[in-house]
Amino acid sequence: MKAKLAQGIRGMGGWHWLALYAAILAAWAVLYALSAPAALREASALYGAGFWRDFCTLTPDAAGYLRMVVMWALMSAAMMAPTALPALAAYEDIGHTGAETRFAQLVAGYLGVWLGFSVAAAALQLLLFQAGLLTVFGDSQSALLSAALLLIAGLYQFSPMKEACLSKCRRPLIFFLQHWDEGALRNGIRLGLVCLGCCWALMLLAFAGGVMNLAFMGLATVFMVFEKLPDLGRYATRPRGAALLAGSAVMVLNTL
Repeated sequence: MKAKLAQGIRGMGGWHWLALYAAILAAWAVLYALSAPAALREASALYGAGFWRDFCTLTPDAAGYLRMVVMWALMSAAMMAPTALPALAAYEDIGHTGAETRFAQLVAGYLGVWLGFSVAAAALQLLLFQAGLLTVFGDSQSALLSAALLLIAGLYQFSPMKEACLSKCRRPLIFFLQHWDEGALRNGIRLGLVCLGCCWALMLLAFAGGVMNLAFMGLATVFMVFEKLPDLGRYATRPRGAALLAGSAVMVLNTL
């Protein structure tokens, strides 16, 4: 098992992998710039302080919504692409057997699903902002909203849907072989939907942890990567669900 893993990691060095790594790093770099403290943003001279400050500030108009879509798309790419690396490596391993693979189409289908999620998440953020539940930076102003998000995420950790999606993410080789004849793009879309099924509730915790909170994004990414590991991930899902439910209960009690 360790030898196969090492062989797979060594194989993740082609130009397409380097391009994917560069895109992930670029997404994190932009998120860092957007989430940097105000003093650091104001010290920026490349685009001007106003660009970075205003970009991640929500306004109740079309321009504000489009900015939120871009921001959520960056978050999704930065956080979810790393969780898909084992699956992408498994797809490329199939190509080493002589089967035709189209890596770019697979990635495009995967990211396309998360772009759709970004459109929906930005719309939800705008609605919550207009209801007075979020600040202009996307942070929760309501302890009950935060508690509800923690409750939803906690309960979902125990759901059959979560377990079914995780089982596919943890066995990507079997997943691809089952749907190989559908082509790379559709396989990418399928993979994206499975990952969305695993992680949507955790992603929405950004409203509780802070939409542009880099610490939250980094911690959530580590959790989601760990959860998809075939051997160790199964031991993390339910304890995390229990912790989320406990956090929700504490927040509710604090409001009483």
